[in-house]
Amino acid sequence: MAENFFTDNADLQFRLQTLDIGEALEIFEDSYRCHEQYPIAPRSYADAIDNYRKILQVLGEICGERIAPRADEADEEGAHFEDGRVTYAEPTREAMALFRQAGLTGAMLPYEYGGMNLPETVFQMMVEIVSRAEAGLMNIFGLEEIAATIAKYGDEAMKARTLPRFARGEVTGAMVLTEPDAGSDLGAVQTRATYDEEADEWRLNGVKRFITNGCGDILLVLARSEEGSTDARGLSLFEVEADETVHIRRIEEKLGIHTSPTCEIQFCDTPARLIGRRRFGLIRYAMSMMNGARIAVAAQALGIAEAAYRAAYDYAQDRVQFDRSIADIPPVYRMLLAMRGEIEATRALIYETGRWVDLSKAYDHLKAEGALDGEGRQRLRQAGRLADVLTPLAKYYGSEMANRVADQGVQIHGGTGYTCEFDAERHYRDARITNIYEGTSQLQIVAATGGLMGHVLDYLFEPWSDEEYDEALLDLKEALDEATARFNRAIDHLKEMDDQAVLDYYAADLADVGVGLVTNWLLLRDARLAERKRALARVHINETLPLLHGKIDRLRAVDPTPTQVKELVLAEPF
Repeated sequence: MAENFFTDNADLQFRLQTLDIGEALEIFEDSYRCHEQYPIAPRSYADAIDNYRKILQVLGEICGERIAPRADEADEEGAHFEDGRVTYAEPTREAMALFRQAGLTGAMLPYEYGGMNLPETVFQMMVEIVSRAEAGLMNIFGLEEIAATIAKYGDEAMKARTLPRFARGEVTGAMVLTEPDAGSDLGAVQTRATYDEEADEWRLNGVKRFITNGCGDILLVLARSEEGSTDARGLSLFEVEADETVHIRRIEEKLGIHTSPTCEIQFCDTPARLIGRRRFGLIRYAMSMMNGARIAVAAQALGIAEAAYRAAYDYAQDRVQFDRSIADIPPVYRMLLAMRGEIEATRALIYETGRWVDLSKAYDHLKAEGALDGEGRQRLRQAGRLADVLTPLAKYYGSEMANRVADQGVQIHGGTGYTCEFDAERHYRDARITNIYEGTSQLQIVAATGGLMGHVLDYLFEPWSDEEYDEALLDLKEALDEATARFNRAIDHLKEMDDQAVLDYYAADLADVGVGLVTNWLLLRDARLAERKRALARVHINETLPLLHGKIDRLRAVDPTPTQVKELVLAEPF
């Protein structure tokens, strides 16, 4: 039976219909005057949403009818490596050709370079759909941040040379950051960039590891440009066009996402072009690129979770034990309810995050154009602070959620879920990387802690609490008001302790409560719009709120003992 991965997903359609990105689109589309020069540009907000719906329908049809049916085949074949050359699995090559033919490449690139000028929010919907069909494919299709970084920070010659090729789908890219001894600590990168004055160009020497799609045509490489430097301030970002000086030494044999080649690369006097200014490679350009990639990984995780849930749901409906479908057995349908609630909570979180990222980008664009007034500067600060805390929370929550959902999917399948006969085990394997790459969950918690401690989420909680809720929702609203107030008091208690080691130890609880409250408020707001959403909100909030209160209690009664005795407890020999 033919499927369309957009039109068969009522919740994703709900999210598109209820998007609140008009403020950002007004700026991105130059008050909708872009249509005068570029016919594909929308004439109004309603026209934009209609355009996005059509794009998602086309993508959804390709993913549902052509890509998903070959996902097992693609996973089994995987990427190939022979004589220093990487080739994609045959289904992957076909999928990329389909995307090119349908004009689905260059999604976020400006119109002037042949792109679709899509907002981040809508692009992540595309990422979710592709990931549901075949998770590893997202790591090739979804590396839009490579081109977007060039569009934002590259010079005019670089943009004119590179971006149209991305828009036409002629090239793929890679973020080349990690090294054998510089994983989470990118400030320790040692790949050298040396300026050749005679040739008037930079040259790179060094080894990079764990590079997703490292066989790409356009590589953005983080390298040490300042001789004698040892920290992040000595790093710059470079554009490289892969040539004979770029050697793929091997690809990793991985647990999952087999279609995505993860490469070890050696640069041997490789010509490179500086992006932006020297010394800003990590602290500005790479961080900007990684933040976009982190939202994409959250959307990838969401797509995997959606696939895992649907496989589990279908199996539970069909599997009969004790003279009834196992979907009617309470311990099983409790798992299904939890999976569905977490998926829809994550979807709400990702697209709320995307809204603030789009706003931040829009006002940053006005700033670069010198068109930002005082009110605009204030809006930029607010949007930037929210984007900075919501992005790591979305990546953290989304990836951990995908692992939980995929695990429950295997459990619902029982013994068959542990075999390769069903897709459950593939979803389980594919989900596992999402809370590791583009910054582990622990690093996302670190990235969000400052904003959480600074009460940045009050920008959301206060207006959400002030909104109108009908009588049937008031008990949930009052419960969230109480939990939010307790959370803020717990934050203030941690501040009063003034113990960084203790704060770091309990930061995961802080992040769990913060993101849990955001998702519960989002579901409550949705509950005003649809009866099904009302039922889901009540189930999910009543299930998760007691757990959040338990974590708030832990934050109020933090015990410094673990930070004091860790060396004794963890001492060797055991």
